[in-house]
Amino acid sequence: MGSRSYSNLLDLTSGDLPKLVRGSGKKLSRVATTPGKLFELEDESRSNVSSDAQSSVSEERMIIVGNQLPIRAHRRTDGEGGWNFSWDEDSLLLQLKNGLREDVEVLYVGSLKEAIDPSEQDDVAQTLLETFKCVPAFIPPELFSKFYHGFCKQHLWPLFHYMLPLSPDLGGRFDRSLWQAYVSVNKIFADKVMEVISPDDDFVWVHDYHLMVLPTFLRKRFNRVKLGFFLHSPFPSSEIYRTLPVRDDLLRALLNSDLIGFHTFDYARHFLSCCSRMLGISYQSKRGHIGLEYYGRTVSIKILPVGIHMHQLQSVLDLPELEAKVAELRDQFQGQTLLLGVDDMDIFKGISLKLLAFEQLLTQHPEKRGKVVLVQIANPARGRGKDVLEVQTETYATVKRINQIFGRPGYKPVVLIDTPLQFYERIAYYVSAECCLVTAVRDGMNLIPYEYIISRQGNSKLDKTLGLNPSTPKKSMLVVSEFIGCSPSLSGAIRVNPWNIDSVAEAMDSALIVSEAEKQMRHEKHYKYVSTHDVAYWARSFLQDLERACRDHVRRRCWGIGFGLGFRVIALDPSFRKLSVEHIVSAYKRTKNRAILLDYDGTMTVNSPICTSPRAENIEILKNLCRDPKNVVFVVSGKDRKTLTQWFSACETLGIAAEHGYFFRPNKNAAWDNCIPVPDFYWKQIAEPVMQLYTETTDGSFIDPKESALVWNYQYADPDFGSCQAKELLDHLESVLANEPVSVKSGQHIVEVKPQGVNKGLIADRLLETMQRKEILPDFVLCIGDDRSDEDMFEVIMTAASNASLSPVAEVFACTVGQKPSRAKYYLEDTAEILRMMQGLATASEQSTKTTAQASEQSTKTTAQASQRVIIERE
Repeated sequence: MGSRSYSNLLDLTSGDLPKLVRGSGKKLSRVATTPGKLFELEDESRSNVSSDAQSSVSEERMIIVGNQLPIRAHRRTDGEGGWNFSWDEDSLLLQLKNGLREDVEVLYVGSLKEAIDPSEQDDVAQTLLETFKCVPAFIPPELFSKFYHGFCKQHLWPLFHYMLPLSPDLGGRFDRSLWQAYVSVNKIFADKVMEVISPDDDFVWVHDYHLMVLPTFLRKRFNRVKLGFFLHSPFPSSEIYRTLPVRDDLLRALLNSDLIGFHTFDYARHFLSCCSRMLGISYQSKRGHIGLEYYGRTVSIKILPVGIHMHQLQSVLDLPELEAKVAELRDQFQGQTLLLGVDDMDIFKGISLKLLAFEQLLTQHPEKRGKVVLVQIANPARGRGKDVLEVQTETYATVKRINQIFGRPGYKPVVLIDTPLQFYERIAYYVSAECCLVTAVRDGMNLIPYEYIISRQGNSKLDKTLGLNPSTPKKSMLVVSEFIGCSPSLSGAIRVNPWNIDSVAEAMDSALIVSEAEKQMRHEKHYKYVSTHDVAYWARSFLQDLERACRDHVRRRCWGIGFGLGFRVIALDPSFRKLSVEHIVSAYKRTKNRAILLDYDGTMTVNSPICTSPRAENIEILKNLCRDPKNVVFVVSGKDRKTLTQWFSACETLGIAAEHGYFFRPNKNAAWDNCIPVPDFYWKQIAEPVMQLYTETTDGSFIDPKESALVWNYQYADPDFGSCQAKELLDHLESVLANEPVSVKSGQHIVEVKPQGVNKGLIADRLLETMQRKEILPDFVLCIGDDRSDEDMFEVIMTAASNASLSPVAEVFACTVGQKPSRAKYYLEDTAEILRMMQGLATASEQSTKTTAQASEQSTKTTAQASQRVIIERE
């Protein structure tokens, strides 16, 4: 079924679900190739509440979605017209299939490179489906141009490679029409996925920045879709990314995935930082897995660089054409050492910087002239525009200058190859090169170094061609940029800053003079890694993590809320639901002995940098609750007792627990007592100087001193730096206070030191124990809180029934603020909903009090009238 957006979840979670409207009995075929066939379902059946579509097959299936299908298309030349199709063996989407289990069926969704006439599209779609299990998305040429060459290449690609649109020549100003085209194309892809998906069985794996909003469309249609996304480009730092006008839309769309993959930790770290700074969503690491809590769903983060297709590369190494090409290169560069660069002709590959570094090498080391040759293979740029022309012009000019200055008969220092090469020809250059130079200024992954390493391993045929002893260990050298994704995994490479021409020139020289034994050692280390972390390993690992991330889908209740790209799904545990005001008021009215425990900050009022007293309406609510003789009400707060005394002085019978339960009093006239006796607070003299040190070095942080505790607050510091400093402070305090009778804990933007055993659960225990001593067993318990410190109260009241502290028929309401992991069984969205619910209870108490007073007055009046009749009768 489809999903429906709701802005108000009250009806849904209270159990009053709208009646599900079934369709007319029509069934979609597993694959719908005719445009519009998907939408033959009635509107009612497309707007059902949850995604419970039944699977038509039991076999596990992976739907792989990419911008382009792994298909090559050629127009027939035999006069009959039509198309010939074949697999694109170089496509990563095709190669990753090797990493999936044999019982996993693979279906591809994407576009074709060639434009297909509308009259041929149905036949082409049927052919691709039946022969290749591919579902093509046909994009009108004008729309595709705006989508790919416009938004993808003009906005996303430069920005993700750290290029700010500071002028019209640098990426251009943001064009809203290009963004609309991007969304439209993503919607077309989503429709194609919807035609073939069985949402309860199939996994969907979306690839790269072209389809970043696709997860929202799929999640909106199928709330429980098993969805993974992998970004093959860099992800920029928050300072760069935040310049994008649609930044929040893209982040929220990605968070509609179950698993988001990145090549390196840096890219993942930047993404997590953007989520924290722009959406206020923090992440946690649990047992090695990084996850973000997003409306009750855990979005997992995967960090694993992609690998190469080992079998394909090794099969090319066995080709006789390759052997012949290697022999040709051996003769062509006889007596010369070959350096190799393989790059696309775009602004991010740093070709001109590499050429300038090579020029400097020849300038500073005249002995290398005539002996060292740089072969630069320049692949066509994937984008187009003024910047590509500038790169080409600069590259040709630089090559020409170097060859004019240092060239001589029989020696050409730089060999530029800008014509298309067969794959085996490129491999031949790898085999022949003593060192490979990959010096991009910014790149996503770049598998050139991996291909080079496997090629240098070679085989016995190539050893014979090159005159090498097969028993001699192989060798290779790599000079790689710090700014490419594969750099962290190549620990034996010489890493360089490509902008530093001197450094790159020195690296080239070092690579040429390093000893044979060291070249062998570096090669062995790299070959071991690359050969075991191939594309199959990458795909297998991603699918395993996706299965783990989706394993709780079946037991979760999912509700869609929001409109457009702001859509998201709230996923709730079956035992965790929204607290219905009607339900709790009904229980409140029919009970007689009630215990009410209320947190203050974040529950009764929004957390604020200014310490403000409660609003008059909040005090009035508490007074009404306290007036009811059936209620025992406690406010439990982390604030000091002086502040709480001042704030709640109008509530005569209100119980107050200060500093998380260390101090408490049952009413205004009672003296303050301690839950746990603490003879001395000498440990503050140790902890406070440490906190002061971190306060001075963390802008926006401060120390909140209390009578029983010390709290370091970093709520208004930089999120990343504050979190980092909090971890350091926690370790520091635990070290210096290891032998003291205190506990050091971290909370929401705080690090706290307090006496051991002090927590809010003590107050809940004390309250229930006191009522039990008075032979009063509560039949209604309400406990509300918003953060980790309130979980102790929830735990006490949830286990109280088994300890005979409550009435056997007691109704217990443990309620947290917001959807998040909690011991509470209920939640309300925010402070406004909490106060609305409490107002409902207070109104019920007020009505009950009035009814009781009226009944008492009527009883008194009736008694007086009876007495008067007796007197009259006596007279």
